[in-house]
Amino acid sequence: MSSLRLALVTETYAPEVNGVAMTIGRLVEGFRALGHRVDIIRPRQDGEVPGTDMLLPGISIPGYPELRLGLPAGNRLARHWRAQRPDIVHVVTEGPLGWSAVAAARRLGLPVTSGFHTNFDRYSSHYGLGLLRPAVAAYLRAFHRRTLSTQVPTEALAAELAGQGIPGVRVVGRGVDTRLFDPSRRSRALRQDWDCDDGTLACLYVGRLAPEKNLDQVLHSYAAIRRRRPSVRMIWVGDGPAREQLETKHPEHHFAGMRCGEDLAGHYASADLFLFPSLTETYGNVVAEAMASGLAVVAYKSAAAAELINDCLNGRALPPGDGMSFTQAAVELALAEQTRAALGMRAREVITEYSWERVTIRFEDVLREAIGA
Repeated sequence: MSSLRLALVTETYAPEVNGVAMTIGRLVEGFRALGHRVDIIRPRQDGEVPGTDMLLPGISIPGYPELRLGLPAGNRLARHWRAQRPDIVHVVTEGPLGWSAVAAARRLGLPVTSGFHTNFDRYSSHYGLGLLRPAVAAYLRAFHRRTLSTQVPTEALAAELAGQGIPGVRVVGRGVDTRLFDPSRRSRALRQDWDCDDGTLACLYVGRLAPEKNLDQVLHSYAAIRRRRPSVRMIWVGDGPAREQLETKHPEHHFAGMRCGEDLAGHYASADLFLFPSLTETYGNVVAEAMASGLAVVAYKSAAAAELINDCLNGRALPPGDGMSFTQAAVELALAEQTRAALGMRAREVITEYSWERVTIRFEDVLREAIGA
């Protein structure tokens, strides 16, 4: 088949650290490896000098100062695409830049697809904007109805969006780098930095430290574990608006900050139990990364956990929002070393089937389908 020229519009990209930026980076890398051309269009990051990407103006997002919200650029994009016409436009994010990109592509008769990566409507209630949730949800529906297809990571999300009247929803999935995230990266030296000896249970959370991640459930479950097993240590990996308050209230916990690459992989593999109670994820890459690292995971049966975890066989996936069951499962695993090890081993076995190569090929198939339409 002929190679494609893809114009990819996104408001987050490496070196920004978040699940969307990581996912898009993997897809771009894999797509180029298949022989296709990718033109990346995104907001200029702080201090960035021009390179091969098309950089546009942006502003910081309230509550997410490390991220940029792209400003509308429809006329500029239309001029650019008239001069260098892509085969297809894929819009990753639904901000003003994304909306203007969809409009410009439609005006030029270019096929345009989109990705659904973040439940912004669910986030609104966690930032005192609950009254805006219906308006945000309506905006997202209007956005994705203007594209030929909307790519999602899970079957459950596909059914949800289709039920809202969004046409052309396609499941592309997500992958995990099992060469990077591997149990062999367990480090005694790192555990010593955490003040964890061989008899100390290291509970781990990885992700944004923010209200929408349901961090109170982590704290509640950890406190319950500590009552039954005093030799335990809570490890937090990530950053966000809740970090300062967490550090002030819980100086006995270890806050590792943002970690990437082999450093992040070492943090996963060196822990013993992964707690992830978020209910706002569209996927949750950290669940797959923890499983690849051989960790027993406790999560709600939602997003990635619903796709990847068979409860009591390769992890624990509890009814969404059932905090009592979540805490009970966490305590039981904290006290059962052999069960933790068995769940972690089976989690690793299952996750090896989820390669980024397979996801990239599916991504290409969906784009070609849209071009044909």
